Amino acid sequence: MATFDIVNRVDMQEVDNAVNMAKKMIATRYDFRGSRTELTLNKKDHHIHLLTEDSMKMKAVLGDLSANLSKRGVDPKAMDLGEIQPAAGDMIKRDIRIIDGVEPDSAKQIVKMIKGLKLKVQAKIMEDQVRVNGKKIDDLQAVISMLKAKDLGMPLQFVNMKN
Repeated sequence: MATFDIVNRVDMQEVDNAVNMAKKMIATRYDFRGSRTELTLNKKDHHIHLLTEDSMKMKAVLGDLSANLSKRGVDPKAMDLGEIQPAAGDMIKRDIRIIDGVEPDSAKQIVKMIKGLKLKVQAKIMEDQVRVNGKKIDDLQAVISMLKAKDLGMPLQFVNMKN
């Protein structure tokens, strides 16, 4: 029986490198001179904390961060952008969560979509991944191509393909 796993894995070291590169870019930008802008990463909680003075600077920092994540092979879809909130003084903040692993709601949605294909495959949720079993490799490849065509709001990888 052939199997594969549907996962969402993010290399936190690459996220850390992207945050550090974005900090360096912000430090050298002319439009950020004299402004108070902070960008910090909490590796343990998978959160990026962004604090700046106005929404234009917020957009610029997010653009730099997204570009650096893309350069490092981290899909920007892995970022769950929180709401912009007022902070102390005239500052604004935004918390960004890095999605690592397939979330339970998304896993249920993936299983439902796979069952909707009416193929002879079985999908089951295993912690933060979905395992798909089937007799035919062609059926598994049909599942993979269907999931690649859908936008689930997070990057998916297909690993551990076994015959």
